[in-house]
Amino acid sequence: MGLEKTLAPWLGKTMKMIDNHIQEIFHEKNIRLTKTQWVLLKKLHEKDGVPQQELAFLTGRDKTSLTRLVNTMEKKNLVARIPSKLDKRINHIFLTKKGESLFKETLPIIEDFVTSLQRNISEEQIEATIEVIKRVQENLIANSINSCSNN
Repeated sequence: MGLEKTLAPWLGKTMKMIDNHIQEIFHEKNIRLTKTQWVLLKKLHEKDGVPQQELAFLTGRDKTSLTRLVNTMEKKNLVARIPSKLDKRINHIFLTKKGESLFKETLPIIEDFVTSLQRNISEEQIEATIEVIKRVQENLIANSINSCSNN
């Protein structure tokens, strides 16, 4: 079986296309935001003031790349890093008014984009695809656990 008949290259290429398209949409609308930054805004909109360590987990990023991302977004005044009153080593990340406003401005844009992605795809096909992707993720987690226990 050739690799083109497996899920991995299709998932990877599709995510790359989605990322590029979102960047194009933001660029056309003069929104200075990356998809990664938008995801962080969304996570903070859902759970503001989350500790930075937990935010790394929620976004699937390692601590170093999340720190860089938060630094960049802090410079843009989209988020604020506030040390914990109980433990100064822990930083809580909050949306600023500007970050909240930008999230609310961009949410309909992302929702329209997602709707356009799913055009001509039935509800059943969407649900089946989500189930397949969940299984791929479960396999990745299982592979990760197995490779850790083998070391």
